Amino acid sequence: MKESAQSRAMFAVLAGVARPLMNLLMAKKWEGTEKLPAGGFIAAPNHCTEIDPVVVGHMLYNNKRPPHFLAKAGLFKAPVLGSLLRATNQIPVERSTTGANRSLQAAQAVVDSGGAIIIYPEGTLTRDPDLWPMKGHTGAARLAIKTGAPVVPIAHWGAHEVFPRYAKRLYVFPRKTSRILVGDPVDLSAFRDRPMDRTTLMEATDVIMDAITELLATLRGEEPPAERWDPAAHNQSKHGRFESQGSQAGDSAERNGTDGPK
Repeated sequence: MKESAQSRAMFAVLAGVARPLMNLLMAKKWEGTEKLPAGGFIAAPNHCTEIDPVVVGHMLYNNKRPPHFLAKAGLFKAPVLGSLLRATNQIPVERSTTGANRSLQAAQAVVDSGGAIIIYPEGTLTRDPDLWPMKGHTGAARLAIKTGAPVVPIAHWGAHEVFPRYAKRLYVFPRKTSRILVGDPVDLSAFRDRPMDRTTLMEATDVIMDAITELLATLRGEEPPAERWDPAAHNQSKHGRFESQGSQAGDSAERNGTDGPK
């Protein structure tokens, strides 16, 4: 899936709007961008705020890698947003098995043509009360093992202070700094000769999540939890918003202009 002239033009238009806005909202400190591969690759970031796709996409676009996302299928039905997503070759994700397979095939086309596909292994905003990466889904690992494309772990921190998880408005003062740390591609070679079963995919996913968590720990200067948050173990849904004590704490944090419990 090569970038069409229409796609390149639409990216340029969106970047003309988004880049100045992002530069106004937040200072930025990007490290490790030289590790982004020249060819096709899978970018695997942590997911802690609704605006982090724009944050990560901003970094990739500034490094001449137009970002392609796996986005919820429902977003493509929105009158304006849907048109923008289609015009920039973003990929709708459906929850059915057939729909998921179509999404991965489209993602493979992006990678095979040398593009950058962004897959959030967590699948949705982290449920961890302290915003550490939670247990991951297997999509990124499956695509990487199938295609041989490198998986580049990415951690970011700071955007959640501008727009806390499930917030309803931005908090722009005092000015925040968005930090991004790009890691070395994850070595998944040990999994390529194994059966593509759930055990293999979960183990490979854990390797990816470990790399993302290590990068985030470096950014935060903190030790991550000894055990990764598992929504199932806390009776939480795997997708969408969740209503729990943590969510209520986030709502309270929003009212107080902070980023939630620590």
